[in-house]
Amino acid sequence: MTAKPYNRVFGKQQRCHTIILASGETVRHMTVRPWMAALFVCLAGLFSIGYLLATSYLVLRDDLIGATMARQARMQYDYEDRIAALRAQVDRVTSRQLLDQQVVEEKVDKLIEQQQQLSSRGGKLNALLDRAESSGLTDKTPHADANTAAAKNEHAQLTAPKAIEKLLTNGKPADVTPDNSTLAYVPAPETVADRADRVFSKVTLSLKHIEQDQLTRIRNLTADASGTANEIQAIMSNVGVKIPNEVVVSDSEDDDGGVGGPYVAPENVDQFEQSMADLDTALTRLETARGAAESLPFRNPAPGKLVTSPFGNRKDPFFGTLALHPGTDFHFSPGEKIKATAPGRIVSAGWTGGYGNMVEIDHGDGISTRYGHMEEVLVKVGDKVSTGDPIGLAGSTGRSTGTHLHYEVRENGRPIDPMYFINAGTKLASYISGLGAI
Repeated sequence: MTAKPYNRVFGKQQRCHTIILASGETVRHMTVRPWMAALFVCLAGLFSIGYLLATSYLVLRDDLIGATMARQARMQYDYEDRIAALRAQVDRVTSRQLLDQQVVEEKVDKLIEQQQQLSSRGGKLNALLDRAESSGLTDKTPHADANTAAAKNEHAQLTAPKAIEKLLTNGKPADVTPDNSTLAYVPAPETVADRADRVFSKVTLSLKHIEQDQLTRIRNLTADASGTANEIQAIMSNVGVKIPNEVVVSDSEDDDGGVGGPYVAPENVDQFEQSMADLDTALTRLETARGAAESLPFRNPAPGKLVTSPFGNRKDPFFGTLALHPGTDFHFSPGEKIKATAPGRIVSAGWTGGYGNMVEIDHGDGISTRYGHMEEVLVKVGDKVSTGDPIGLAGSTGRSTGTHLHYEVRENGRPIDPMYFINAGTKLASYISGLGAI
């Protein structure tokens, strides 16, 4: 049962409601205070609100779930788009790196090929320069030695490893982004390929300069060699000596000799290789001309000696009539050594009629020399002698009026004035350093 509450009156205390519960002989009672009633009302209200919310969720959950899934799908799509964009950027970076690497490798291969070609040319050129130097030729290009040294120094500095090292140490690679960059790709202002172009262009230009200097030097030497060979040929032709066939190179297209052959398109000959071939041909001509000159008796058999009787018709010292003197007589002291004026083979050595003790040397090409009136012969038939070798001692044997050397030069057995050869040798000495006095 429930007790009725009393109304609160000013100055009087309101009595609380009491709930009495009886069960058999057991009686329990509970006083209901106002806060308890308020708590009960609040709990009831909360329950009602929860019930309404649960009901609303059950009614509207499909829409909420769909919206949530759509939002998650949009987030996933955005994330996937972002990943795809980053992958595309990585692919671009990778492809740029591969392209730059390929470009650098191609340029390095090209540079190495150029260096190998230049080194190969350098070996051939050094051999030709040694031949030119031994032939008495010098490069007349101003500052040739300084330019060559500078070119070699620059060539040594600008090699393929140096260029690669310069590429690797000069700045950042093209695929590196700034430290404060976002995920977006920001290309560097200069790529490896750009730096490779710049470095290899410089190296290639340097190699071109070296090659051009070498070409200039080769052409100068070729012109000098050809000019010297022509001068030697002209001097020897003046005394009736023919240059060997392998030396003569005709530039005329109107020669009497026949020419012909099938037409074949010209080869694409490298300019440098052609220049070296021209220099080789010119040096061969010069060497052959020099060899021919050095093998013939162009030297003076008695340098500084007095000529006592020249070549030509004269009054015979024994008969007093006009007679041909087939040689030139030089004053010598008794027992003084007589030397060969050119290399050759002894074909006669001993007493020979009016020559007295005489030595004859065959120099080839139909040219021979005779040395008469010697006191003693120092060689025998078959011996090979070199220029300046002693072949006998001066005397006055045979048809002689005093100690002297009777010297003859013969071509195919016909006597020639020895002074022609001696004078030609004086001119040749300016082109051939070894063609001086014996």
